[in-house]
Amino acid sequence: MPERPIAILIAALGGEGGGVLADWIIAAATARDYPVQSTSIPGVAQRTGATTYYVEIYPAKISELGARRPVLTLTPAPCYVDVMVASELIEAGRAMQNGFVTRDRTTLIASTHRIYTVAEKMQMGDGRFDSAVVLKAARELAKRTILFDMQAQANAAATVISAVMFGALAGSGTLPLSRSDCEAAIRSGGKGVEASLRGFAAGFDAAAGPASGKTVMPAEKKRLSGSERVRQTFPEETRAMLEEGAARCAGFQDRSYARLYLDRLEPIVNLDHAAEGYKLSNETGRFLALWMCYEDVIRVADLKTRRSRFERVREEVQAKPHEPVHIIEFLKPGVDEFTAVLPRFLARPLKALAEARGLANKLNVGMHVKTTSVSGFLLLRFLAWLRPLRPLTSRWHEEQVLIGRWLVAIAAAAKRDARLALEIALCGRLIKGYGDTHKRGKGNFLRILDTLVEGDAVPDDRARIEAIRKAREAALADPEGRKLELSLETHGIAPLPPKPKPVKFVRRPQPENHRVA
Repeated sequence: MPERPIAILIAALGGEGGGVLADWIIAAATARDYPVQSTSIPGVAQRTGATTYYVEIYPAKISELGARRPVLTLTPAPCYVDVMVASELIEAGRAMQNGFVTRDRTTLIASTHRIYTVAEKMQMGDGRFDSAVVLKAARELAKRTILFDMQAQANAAATVISAVMFGALAGSGTLPLSRSDCEAAIRSGGKGVEASLRGFAAGFDAAAGPASGKTVMPAEKKRLSGSERVRQTFPEETRAMLEEGAARCAGFQDRSYARLYLDRLEPIVNLDHAAEGYKLSNETGRFLALWMCYEDVIRVADLKTRRSRFERVREEVQAKPHEPVHIIEFLKPGVDEFTAVLPRFLARPLKALAEARGLANKLNVGMHVKTTSVSGFLLLRFLAWLRPLRPLTSRWHEEQVLIGRWLVAIAAAAKRDARLALEIALCGRLIKGYGDTHKRGKGNFLRILDTLVEGDAVPDDRARIEAIRKAREAALADPEGRKLELSLETHGIAPLPPKPKPVKFVRRPQPENHRVA
């Protein structure tokens, strides 16, 4: 006979179906003739804790027990919970804090999405709790962890999160219940059966891992969509970030560009040893997606002529259906924007000629394009239609080469020190915006890459970590780069001279009373 019952503690917020989940477990266990008991303990949702449901199942059939019956408890006790199920990440953290998750006994099943507490929302600044702390604690304190975004799965199945939680619980293999037993319990409820079964299946597959350990061959990777490949080949902690990045790259260019994004990240993820919830992989994925989807004329034209943008503008100005809205784009392209969409063999001599004659910053043409007119709309759409030709442009080649240098530096550092690799990855934050903002950011990025990352100014890795961090923070604090040069100078790197700025003379405005009527 089993020595003790299986203790299951469920934490769910109001309206998430925690009581229904407990009923499903009881129905499935009863159908299998197992002794089962449950109690609920009310909570004040996201103030002092969720409502908890405690279930104990004795994994032996009543028919086999004869006159004997197990003694089941009414409330959970710290260190004596076999399975902890939480519908939200901070509720999982609350359970760990209360001692219900232990290394020698507890399987922790929790959703990684967040519903912010009152204490977080009431802060003047960013009062959000660091999710990475909870994820790290979960891996250290629990015997086994099953962590994924259950709310996203519930939304996809058009059901409530309790169905996904039940699927994850069944898929974990911790219950003496089969999948068919659990599905029969859902069907016996008679309400929202099909949607609940879809959510159950999603949770079961996520916990049981149908694709776990499966090697995806190169030919198969090409057939998979970005989100499918992420789910099959990347760790759970990275999927939200990488799915978003792949979708952004596909929207920027095409599906093959999204595959390139994931191809570039795969070696980084393989070198990341799950430290701090795959922070290196997530941060690299974040900035790689932003960099690969750089702002060029083609991108700007595409974004400004999308239907969603016109609808958003109408909503912002609160225009009624019968009221016309006119949108005028104020653009000022220059030599850099023009040469960026040309092939390299044309862009190089044109930029060199403009530099030699001092015209690089003098040929910006102010344009007012009315995108709500036929001519203005077609002008920008024509530029957007150049997207298939983007890989032939000089800007494309320039960005891809620099991205390659950055990723090589991250991978090389990851083999020696994960913290050094993370600092190099975070330098991708300097690449942002367009025009002069992008030019200054890229200049600062190259300065750090050339001197501290690829250079030998700071040979010791520990000192290099701190040097890169301080240089990056200096560059972000002063876009002109003077603070960056001062930071580099502390490591014996000769500072660059200040960049010259043109002096412009303008006519003094004439006073109102001196103007001729």
